[in-house]
Amino acid sequence: MSRVTIAGIAALVVLFVLVESTLFTVGQTEQALVAQFGEVVGPIRKPGLNVKLPFVQNVITFDKRLLGLELPGEQVILGDQRRLVVDSFTMFRIVNPLLYYQSVGPLEDGIRGRLNSIVSSSLRRVLANNKLLDVLSAKRDQIMATIRDQVNVEMKGFGVAIVDVRIRRADLPDENTKAILARMQSERQRVAAQARAEGAEAAQRIRADADRDRTVLLAEARATADRLRGEGEGEATRIFAHAYTQDTNFYYAWRTLQAYRDTFEGGASRLVLTPGNEFLRYLQSAPTATGE
Repeated sequence: MSRVTIAGIAALVVLFVLVESTLFTVGQTEQALVAQFGEVVGPIRKPGLNVKLPFVQNVITFDKRLLGLELPGEQVILGDQRRLVVDSFTMFRIVNPLLYYQSVGPLEDGIRGRLNSIVSSSLRRVLANNKLLDVLSAKRDQIMATIRDQVNVEMKGFGVAIVDVRIRRADLPDENTKAILARMQSERQRVAAQARAEGAEAAQRIRADADRDRTVLLAEARATADRLRGEGEGEATRIFAHAYTQDTNFYYAWRTLQAYRDTFEGGASRLVLTPGNEFLRYLQSAPTATGE
């Protein structure tokens, strides 16, 4: 291999190294800082191809997309002195890479610890002024907006904008849950006992009213029956008396024959009477038209 070829290859290698160390690309989802000997020369926000001094300047990139931070469940005390275990998440964006770099350095994890403590502190502070029903109602959005604004104010010096803070889950502590369940069970039992007592009272009242109505109806029915029976018997007596006066001998004979029928119907009756007894009158002679 000739010296010219070696020199050409060496020149190409040097050119490649110079290009690699001089040119850099900022992606669509990135923003960058150019640093020279640890001092920031300038931020680059637009994506595309850029130039830096080789071996002297270096590029620090930051994500400009939304970033998320999840806080583990922590117990907070509400305004009504109830305890609540809250899991939350925070969405944030790096809006000032220079300030961010000066505050926490080039790594993304540098902000998470501080943001964690600030969100937790604001969460406790705001929830301490609200009741459980507020957290579980439509007022929850207003509460979260207040927390977001407070965190935004505190994070402004870090070059970070807080887009949203949300409660992912809010549960009662285990001991509170057991106590509440026991209280709910006791309350349901009290309501059930009250309902049973009211039902028994209503049933007793209905039975008493029914018994009273039954007694009244029976009494009125008996009175009506007695009245109708008396009227019927009176009418029958009147009819009988009227008929009796029409032909006294006929009805006398008819009643005597009825007495014979009732007395001798079974065929085993025995009577001890004198031959001249009036009861045997029509057995000895047939009745006459005059009853003699």
